[in-house]
Amino acid sequence: MRVHGHSNGSALAGVELPGNHVGFLVDSGCGISSGGREGGVDPMIKGDGGVLEPVKIRLRRWEGSLEESAAGLKVRDMVRIQSLYRRIAERNGGVTSGLQDDKEKVRLKTLSGDFDAPLPSDLLEVPGHGAGRLMATLASGVSLGSGEYFMDVFIGTPPKHFSLILDTGSDLNWIQCIPCHDCFKQNGPYYDPKDSSSYRNISCHDPHCRLVSSPDPQRPCKEENPSCPYFYWYGDHSNTTGDFAFETFTVNLTSSNGVSEYRRVENVMFGCGHWNRGLFQGAAGLLGLGRGPLSFSSQLQSIYGHSFSYCLVDRNSDSSVSSKLIFGEDKDLLSHPNINFTSFVPVKESPVDTFYYVQVKSILVGGEQLDIPKETWKFGSDGSGGTIIDSGATLSYFVEPAYKIIRDAFLRQIKNYPLVKDIDILNPCYNISGVENVDMPEFTILFEDGAVWDFPAENYFISLVPNELVCLAILGTPRTAMSMIGNYQQQNFHILYDTKRSRLGYAPTSCADV
Repeated sequence: MRVHGHSNGSALAGVELPGNHVGFLVDSGCGISSGGREGGVDPMIKGDGGVLEPVKIRLRRWEGSLEESAAGLKVRDMVRIQSLYRRIAERNGGVTSGLQDDKEKVRLKTLSGDFDAPLPSDLLEVPGHGAGRLMATLASGVSLGSGEYFMDVFIGTPPKHFSLILDTGSDLNWIQCIPCHDCFKQNGPYYDPKDSSSYRNISCHDPHCRLVSSPDPQRPCKEENPSCPYFYWYGDHSNTTGDFAFETFTVNLTSSNGVSEYRRVENVMFGCGHWNRGLFQGAAGLLGLGRGPLSFSSQLQSIYGHSFSYCLVDRNSDSSVSSKLIFGEDKDLLSHPNINFTSFVPVKESPVDTFYYVQVKSILVGGEQLDIPKETWKFGSDGSGGTIIDSGATLSYFVEPAYKIIRDAFLRQIKNYPLVKDIDILNPCYNISGVENVDMPEFTILFEDGAVWDFPAENYFISLVPNELVCLAILGTPRTAMSMIGNYQQQNFHILYDTKRSRLGYAPTSCADV
């Protein structure tokens, strides 16, 4: 593959090799620069100590109906759960990759100095230096039959528009690339690296190549084609394979005073996928927000620090309102009178360092603490169990026997509405025809550290037929899998991922007003 641009080595955003840099450039006004530094201002160079000003990225929202695709969303979620568990099982079974090689060390340079660090855990501990914000608005994918959220990104120089799925359950950023030998259908054309002057292949000799898994069998590093091949899978039929590379990502933003501008993120590591299969309806690729060093959020740590947050609006709200994704510390969120925090399970104790695990203690339904066996919430020796907070799953899932106990509690407590027994998608379902104010038992998650998460009924009951039929938006998984809190249950909560303090924050918020 042709290599574009010039390189004096390889750079990792958030971690820097000597002689390289990764940073942001800002173009004022509403147009996008065709490339280069002319007219750009490095926002890290400020007279007030180098912090970035809060900004907001402007993206479009797609219209659609979640009710029409509930069955498809359930299938997608189930495939996702199986793939996430498979990833855990294979990791625990001894599958090796560059991320697991603790013998190899790379001489790294951060903004605070040099250090010798094993890959990958120490990469997550690099001190953050950013105190500003970058805010993006997110699009719901329900019109495409997807329960996921999409972010518009402009990739390359000159920048071209692509919609990427946001996923806190994976790390690699990737996009379908020409030549596309085996690709799924997407909205718009595929990305062509030959059209971008800022595209640079990562060499298979580059230390960063060890951050990705190689195809099996592993390809030899040939001088005539020294690119770094990668293979990343999500399930039996979902995967991406291609070349690991650097590229400039451009995001559309709006500052606090409403002025539109574009910000370029240089030297983002990403996968240029030539073979891609899976349930990625409409999207051009994926933007990873997991805990690993390859994710977009981890690569921004040197600029925006170790936290990001999002606020997801009601899926059935007006198309003029948008969900938001914020990189950096959000002072309004941290000062919210009703913000709560629960600790992430430490990375060293987690089966896989990608996922954001939280430690559930119990569940309350209608104020009643359910008698769920304590061992239900713990990790098994094979990596099973545990609970993750996940933007990529739509509904929420709890392993047996927790799910059965939760479902039975609702069945026992709901007496005011007729039970509808002919619905196979979700269970239980109720006929609420003619009811103006639907009253459902409260649903609460208790965490091991004492934190409490109370949800409004619209976050755990989904309307399959407006004003007529509602169903519990919680399903079960085999005990050998994991539990997950999906994005439907997170609606109208401002969710904070703070990896420096290893905690999850959540505050009830009208997300349309963020």
